[in-house]
Amino acid sequence: MRAEQVTDPVAYHAEGPVWSDRWGGLRWVDMLAGDVLSLGADGTVGRKHVGKVAAALRPRRGGGAVIGVERGFALEDEGGTVTPLPEVWTDPGLRMNEGGCDPDGRFYCGSMAYDQTPGAARLYRLNPDGTVEVVLEGVTVSNGLEWSPDGTLAYYNDTATFRVSVFDYDREKGLTGRRTFVDLTGEELRPDGLTVDSRGGVWVALAGGGAVRHYTPDGALAGVIELPARKVTACTFGGPELETLFITTSRENLEPGEDPLAGSLFRAEVGVKGQPAREFDG
Repeated sequence: MRAEQVTDPVAYHAEGPVWSDRWGGLRWVDMLAGDVLSLGADGTVGRKHVGKVAAALRPRRGGGAVIGVERGFALEDEGGTVTPLPEVWTDPGLRMNEGGCDPDGRFYCGSMAYDQTPGAARLYRLNPDGTVEVVLEGVTVSNGLEWSPDGTLAYYNDTATFRVSVFDYDREKGLTGRRTFVDLTGEELRPDGLTVDSRGGVWVALAGGGAVRHYTPDGALAGVIELPARKVTACTFGGPELETLFITTSRENLEPGEDPLAGSLFRAEVGVKGQPAREFDG
């Protein structure tokens, strides 16, 4: 299957697409520009600057969004005003990268070193009361966190490991029992963002691999969506019935004219529905 181009190359490093009826459709980030992008019904792309980095976002149950920014978190209210929360760290060599909400309304965002120093990063959790906890240490490039339909499993990528991991999840215990779900080491493929459909299938964007792979809940390869851009960063289900897979791409570190469709948004009709976006309860 091949994906269809939706927009021109509108982003330098597009990531983190999320569909929510609460904010009227699809949003994603141009991460290193610090901008949140939105797709209009007529195909136009809106752009809103939220900080030096816009790493990830999810809808808030009371309206607006929670956003991962360079060194922590920010809250957008229902009217669109963005308020940064206190920085989680001060080291300028680290930034936030990707995130998602758990079934209990808590927002996770993972970090990475700008130079991708191995093990320098962490996965953080923002609780509804504003407190922040470290839930995973020793990360290199934190990516792709999403839960199974029943909320008992969480899928996660540390891109530098070439593996998709799966955790058991419980509200009190959090993420436990980490194990390998898919190992791409032999193919030297780097898993980036991911999403989970309503049947428990896992869809994994391949950074540098020009594709999204679909895996069954037991880790078997079920299909491949090919894209005409190499740096595939993330994917999510959207549309009125959550039947369209939207896919983001990047042109980070590419030369002018190289990989000309990189930075565009793509879509594919894949014959399965997604899950509604989980919301932040803060």
